[in-house]
Amino acid sequence: MARTRDLYEILGVPRDATQEEIKRAYRRLARQYHPDVNPSADAEERFKEIAAAYEILSDPEKRAQYDRYGQGLGPMDFPFGDIADIFEAFFGTGGFGRRTVARRTRTRHGEDLYVEVPISFEEAAFGTHRTVEVERLEPCSVCEGSGVEPGTVPTRCRTCGGTGQVQDVRRSIFGTVMTARPCTACDGTGEEILTPCRRCRGAGRIEAVRAVPIELPAGVTDGLELRVSGAGNAGVAGGRPGDLYIQVRVAEHPIFERRGQDLFAVLEVPMEQAALGAEVEIETLEGPERIRIEPGTPSGTVVRLKGRGMPALGRRGRGDLFVEIRVLTPTDLTEEERRLLERLAELRGHPVGRRARSAGLLRKPEERR
Repeated sequence: MARTRDLYEILGVPRDATQEEIKRAYRRLARQYHPDVNPSADAEERFKEIAAAYEILSDPEKRAQYDRYGQGLGPMDFPFGDIADIFEAFFGTGGFGRRTVARRTRTRHGEDLYVEVPISFEEAAFGTHRTVEVERLEPCSVCEGSGVEPGTVPTRCRTCGGTGQVQDVRRSIFGTVMTARPCTACDGTGEEILTPCRRCRGAGRIEAVRAVPIELPAGVTDGLELRVSGAGNAGVAGGRPGDLYIQVRVAEHPIFERRGQDLFAVLEVPMEQAALGAEVEIETLEGPERIRIEPGTPSGTVVRLKGRGMPALGRRGRGDLFVEIRVLTPTDLTEEERRLLERLAELRGHPVGRRARSAGLLRKPEERR
C-alpha cells in the first residue's frame, strides 16, 4: 500500500515547531512550488501536499489529534493512500481535499414550461376549457429515465475517481487558494454512463408533444398566470417533473372597456331621443337588453346596470356595466328639418344664426364621478 510522508517532514519543521514556524515554512514552500511559478511536472502535486499538511498542522485541534495518533509511526509509516485519507481517518469527511464536497445526485427536478393561451373577452367573462399542445421532455420508455442501456449500470467516473469533484489551485490577493468544483465529465455525480441508452443517448428523456387540458375560470384577466402542477418537463433519473405555467392573453372587446370587475361603454343617442325620451337596445355580455332614456337626458349622463359586469375571480358576485350617454347633434339636416329646428329655437327664445347671442351659462366643470 502507498505510504504518505510525515506532515512535519513535508513542511520541513520539527514536531515541536511553533505555529508561527509552521506558517513561515508553509509560505516559503508554497512560493517555491506554486504551479504558476514552478514549471516542473510534479510542482502541482507537491503544492497540494504542502497545502494539505499545513491545513492540518495550522489547526491546533487537528494537529493534536494527528500528533496523538501519528506519534511513534515514523515518517514513512502512515498507512493511508494520500493526504485526503489522513483527513478522513482523523477528522471525518469535512477536512481538506477532494472528499470535502458532497457528490451531487443524478436526480434532478424537471424544468418548468411557459405557454401563452389567447382567449376571447367572453371566454374570460364566463370561463372556458382548453386543450393546449405542449412540447416537453418525457421519461425515455426504453431505459425508464435512467439514461443507461437496459442490463447495464453507471460506473465510477474516470475523471474524478467517483468523488464528483476536481480541485483547482490558484493565487489571489488573499494568498494561495485551493478550491473544489464539480467534475464536468460526470456533472458532479461521480458516475459515468459508458453504455448510454440507444434511444435517448443517455439523457433519460425524450422530446414529445402532449395535449394538456386546462380549465380557465370565469373572471380571468389579461396576463394572469395559472399553474398546472407536474405538466412541465420530466425530472432526470426519477426526479419530480416541473410545472406548466399558463399565461392568459385576453382579446380586447370592440365595445366594452374593463376596469377591474366593472365594464364601461358609450351609447350615442340622437338629439331628439335625448330630448323626448326613448327605450333603446344595447349589448351586454349576456346579449341585448333594453334601457330607458329619460326625457331631457343631457350628454354625459351615466346609466348603471347592476350585475352586468365581469365575475370576480375566485369569489361570488359580478361587477356592473356603466353606460355613458352621448347626445348626437345632427349635421346633415334637410331644408324641412332646418325650418323645424329654427321654429323650435324661436319658440324657446334661443336665437340662431348670425344674429344669435349666447344664451348659455359659462361655469366651472363638475367633477366626473
